[in-house]
Amino acid sequence: MSGPRATVGAARESAVQKGDGVEQVIVLWILAFVLCLSGLAGMVLPALPGAPLLFAGLVCAAWAEGFTYVGLWTLLALGVLAALSYLVEFVASLVGAKRFGASRKALVGAAVGGLLGLMLGLPGIVLGPFIGAVVGELLELRSLGQAGRVGLGTVVGLAVGVAGKLAIGIAMIGIFLVVRLL
Repeated sequence: MSGPRATVGAARESAVQKGDGVEQVIVLWILAFVLCLSGLAGMVLPALPGAPLLFAGLVCAAWAEGFTYVGLWTLLALGVLAALSYLVEFVASLVGAKRFGASRKALVGAAVGGLLGLMLGLPGIVLGPFIGAVVGELLELRSLGQAGRVGLGTVVGLAVGVAGKLAIGIAMIGIFLVVRLL
């Protein structure tokens, strides 16, 4: 390898061989591993903020190598993907409700229910949008059956959103690895 990466890499290897900063590098790699693992779990489990943890882990991994391979532009792109993961989950829940015939009040109810449900953990994350959508439909004077279908659509959309969020998390790791290894 030649060029700036080789020069920085050689300087880094020299510093590590002398013992300068070895402990910091080890701590950063351990922290990166724990944060990335927690972040992936958080992409599915609502108790953990998955995207920020995953992003922080990838930043620690880049830092452990002195940002030699993974630099600012890659990290900015990963940060955008982390933010996008929340939007995907939220929009998927609303689209799911709409596909099942939700009214505007049901969509607002699903959104409000989702936000309030965050405070109640996993049951709230699932039941909040469902209950919000059902209440919104009932306020539109629709039947209980229609309200239930819309609530179910909201939950289906939420599941699709979680899958999308997980896919974005895996893509973040993939991008990091491709940039790092190429």
